[in-house]
Amino acid sequence: MNARTTLVRLREAARERVRDARIPSGPPLRPTRRAWQFDVLVALVVGIATVHYGIDNVGNIVLREVAPGVEVAVPRPSGPGGLALMVTLAAVASGALALRRRFPLAVLSVVTAATLATPHSVMRLTFYAFVIAVYSAAVHSPYRTATLVALPVSVLLVGTSGNSVTPIVPNEYIALLILVPMAGAAIGLRTWKLRTDEGRTRLSALEHEQGEVLRRAVEHERARIARELHDVVTHNVSVMVIQAGAARKIMITSPEQAGEALLAVEAGGRAAMTELRHVMGLLTMDDRDEGTDADTEAALAPQPGLDQLETLVGRVRNTGLHVDLTVAGPPRSLPPGLELAAYRVVQEGLTNTVKHASGATAAVTVDYGPRQLRVEVTDTGGHPGTGSGSGRGLIGLRERLAVYGGTLNTGRRLTGGYRVEALIPLETP
Repeated sequence: MNARTTLVRLREAARERVRDARIPSGPPLRPTRRAWQFDVLVALVVGIATVHYGIDNVGNIVLREVAPGVEVAVPRPSGPGGLALMVTLAAVASGALALRRRFPLAVLSVVTAATLATPHSVMRLTFYAFVIAVYSAAVHSPYRTATLVALPVSVLLVGTSGNSVTPIVPNEYIALLILVPMAGAAIGLRTWKLRTDEGRTRLSALEHEQGEVLRRAVEHERARIARELHDVVTHNVSVMVIQAGAARKIMITSPEQAGEALLAVEAGGRAAMTELRHVMGLLTMDDRDEGTDADTEAALAPQPGLDQLETLVGRVRNTGLHVDLTVAGPPRSLPPGLELAAYRVVQEGLTNTVKHASGATAAVTVDYGPRQLRVEVTDTGGHPGTGSGSGRGLIGLRERLAVYGGTLNTGRRLTGGYRVEALIPLETP
């Protein structure tokens, strides 16, 4: 390492220190109302005491014994000019203390200037305010580097401005005046460190909490998308499989019926595509402008509701399953999400009948009660189909209904078959 490299590093370190001096280590202190009141009280007490001291010492001549048997006469400011000077210095130094927490470095500068301007014979006018200003800067200033520079400079300037003939305070109080600010500064630094640690802890906890909220939101959205995809794909594909199988079996003997079955397969495929576009459109809302008109129209299309049960039941009937649809009570307008949940209950119930009860008949009942909506899908039982279920559909239905305070009851019927019943509370019209 040569001298040039060392010089460059020292210069960079100095620049970094100067740059850090302008960066606060934390937010500026916002004193409470009680703290403001206390500071104003301190300023008043110090101001009254020092102004009284100034008035009481106008024109006085103090004899100081600088050596055994040697006295020196020290005159103090006299006349109206001297009185005005001492009162002004005392008022400025003590009045600045009212802002000692909010602007500690500025207060230190003002009080230091007033102290340097104070005549040596009456240094007590501003010295006590100077001690409080030093303590306040050490404890409350958020600019730590600037404070570490300002404090020794101010103390050095004030300490070298006096003389041995006119000491500011009696000698027996010097040790106390040195130890008290040091203890106060130490306590203040410890308080500042504890406050900084607490702030970091709160910030870390807040970040952790926000991360948990975001993670739960992502999991909830992922589960919702999985339910939508399951309901859309399972129902339509199951119907298409049944229709395609039927068409294959009767293709030679009944080509006309086979054609109708294939048309049902086509209709089921179109319905699946429409609902899939809707789900995918929700996932790609930001890219909607770049999509096709068909995708945009499908994404903006409303979700299926109870008014489309006839279409749903019609598609299932085309598979050969006999389905009765009964609507009891006066239909009423319901929230779209609630209608979608009820629609999915019917869709899942009929899908399970198609998959697991071949040859059965099914019945769908929608009962608009005054306080609840009851949706029931029953079948008479039949031969197990070729499809296998994961049980995810009923789990998804329970989660979907729980959002609206609804419940799902499922189980075998005593007379044979299976029953799916959803009870959803309604607001009283």
